[in-house]
Amino acid sequence: MGTGEQKEMRAAYVETVTALAEKNKDIVVLEADLMSCTNTGGFKKAHGNQFVNAGIAEANMIGLAAGLSVAGKIPFASTFGCFASRRVHDQFFISANYARLNVKLIGMDPGVTAAMNGGTHMPFEDIALMRVIPGLTIVEPSDYYSCAALVREAAEHYGCVYIRFPRKPVPVLYSETESFKFGQAKLLKAGKDLCFITLGGLEAGEALKAREILAAGGIDAGVLDLLSVKPLDEEAILAQAAAVKAIVTAENAQLAGGVGGAVAELLMEKGCAVKFGRIGIKDEFGEVGSQDYLAKRFGLTADKLVEKARELLG
Repeated sequence: MGTGEQKEMRAAYVETVTALAEKNKDIVVLEADLMSCTNTGGFKKAHGNQFVNAGIAEANMIGLAAGLSVAGKIPFASTFGCFASRRVHDQFFISANYARLNVKLIGMDPGVTAAMNGGTHMPFEDIALMRVIPGLTIVEPSDYYSCAALVREAAEHYGCVYIRFPRKPVPVLYSETESFKFGQAKLLKAGKDLCFITLGGLEAGEALKAREILAAGGIDAGVLDLLSVKPLDEEAILAQAAAVKAIVTAENAQLAGGVGGAVAELLMEKGCAVKFGRIGIKDEFGEVGSQDYLAKRFGLTADKLVEKARELLG
């Protein structure tokens, strides 16, 4: 795990759906006129009859996706995470999820990965909005290979799925042969004192850095990469709660309604006595800046994870 190589997750998405569509003509890709950003132009070139550009009309795109699902197709609709969550929430809720259809919604550039697109395009709240939709599967792959695998899983799974991931290249954490399933977390590193429970490649990477810093001070920290918000890997989380003294969740999203809250609810309901802390966005709007600046500005970095770990362990 962790070769130093970097690969784009949007490439994993497009390459995977393109390969799947070669064998399954029911797979359709819908786009909200962002082909140059999402790279779905490659899919259009390979499978023009299975591609729909809905234009800058994201809510209508979801309506089209729902109709295609009714007709037996497997629609993948992609846009920026801000539009995939805030702008189309009602259509995705009613037309796709309430109707028990089979729409796969891709939200790109979640949280601070929206970077220079600024606060209006920075979806800190997408997880909270999606978590309250009954029966919806929510996943966030951490690298190229987990993204490709979870897109394949989405195509094979009947039901609505929300997948969030950044466009820019990210470090490769897994191998091509690694298997992934909805609701299955991956233990990147085991620890005896504390476990960082992370969502997404940004925070998984920062947690691995924090682990090294803590090790220099005699603290043994592990890293559990959740990959899935709904369903949550309760077994893996509870196993860590039983093995360590403290748990710190880390997510590139609002703490309110986020994955840290989901983990806290589980620990409380199961009566776990482990110490607990959360790293994430604290009730703020986004702003313009580089990803590195924004990660520091909103406290999503390794030093904040180290600070929280030391605070909990005394």
